[in-house]
Amino acid sequence: MTDANSNLSGNQRRKMKSASRLYAVQALFQMEHSAQTIDKVTAEFMNYRFGETYDGAEMIDGDIAHFKMLVEVAVEKQVEIDKLTDRALVARWPLGRIDPTLRALFRAAGVEILGRDTPPRVAITEYVDVARAFFDDGDEPKFVNAVLDHMAKTAKPDAF
Repeated sequence: MTDANSNLSGNQRRKMKSASRLYAVQALFQMEHSAQTIDKVTAEFMNYRFGETYDGAEMIDGDIAHFKMLVEVAVEKQVEIDKLTDRALVARWPLGRIDPTLRALFRAAGVEILGRDTPPRVAITEYVDVARAFFDDGDEPKFVNAVLDHMAKTAKPDAF
């Protein structure tokens, strides 16, 4: 945690970490569709997205360190995460046929599922919430829950 975050309450830090997850999904989506470099996209998010106002609503600042870690590790371990995601999807739905926002979400979530710091159940809950932010009227949050649950049980069976 940075010195700037040390004076924040636990609830404020959790909100910032949650926001960083949403931003990471957006950044990964943007990188896939624009062929922009990781450095360019992360700089854009940190300089222009965190804490900005969109349609009259102020966006919460994200946890910069967590955001950068999610994006960097998702890119670094994309092949491993994509294989784990593919195993969680039914055969007729390969990852390439999945909505690009969901692909980005699975990649960011995969970082935390494969990592040591975030309990799998927490990662699942957080990314289902991210799915709700993008797909508030659809079945996608239930789909995300099922896929992430399978990914977590495959990657960390002892955690369940």
